[in-house]
Amino acid sequence: MLVVGFPVGAFQANCYLLAREAGTECVLVDPGLDAAPEVERALSEHDLTLSAVLLTHGHVDHIACAATVADDHGVAVHIRSEDRHLLTDPAAGLSPELARGVGGLRLAEPAEVVELDTGSLTVAGLPVRVEHTPGHTPGSVVFLLRTPEGGQVALTGDTLFAGSVGRTDMPGGDAAALRTSLTASLLTLDDETVVLPGHGGSTTIGRERAANPFLTGVRA
Repeated sequence: MLVVGFPVGAFQANCYLLAREAGTECVLVDPGLDAAPEVERALSEHDLTLSAVLLTHGHVDHIACAATVADDHGVAVHIRSEDRHLLTDPAAGLSPELARGVGGLRLAEPAEVVELDTGSLTVAGLPVRVEHTPGHTPGSVVFLLRTPEGGQVALTGDTLFAGSVGRTDMPGGDAAALRTSLTASLLTLDDETVVLPGHGGSTTIGRERAANPFLTGVRA
């Protein structure tokens, strides 16, 4: 499986393109602030055709370019209903300090929005399992994909990072819900599962189970 990832914007949020291989359809995950030019370069470089945009949650550093890219390519944006309002009102999901930083920014809703449910879907020829993982935001999700090589990839957004977990002190955040999400949806995964988080470098479930200080004492 082809995975192309790069950080974008002032918050250096990770944006990912995934495809079976170069020259095929692909799915785009979390096109955040200033992502559009980098996305277009990656699509051209790898001869990819965009099939869908998937969002792990609704914070502006992960969704700012979703409508622009999706509408330019005529594809749908997929997001949980709980976070859909953040597509057009990003300040609603931020602390007062961060909300002042976006200065009343309003975004256009994508032409086509699909509300995600827990379960399975197929995009760009890739089978994707959607796990609802509230805590960082009410509509946070993790996307799980089995690779043709037999491994598993988890795109965790801001639910789980290398050495940390998502903050819960912004509107809609819930520390107890996050702990439940980690226990029920992530710590049940195989240790070899590769974690592609919303910020920072990749890791594995096994590494985080053993060394992440925020998971100490948390058991599936």
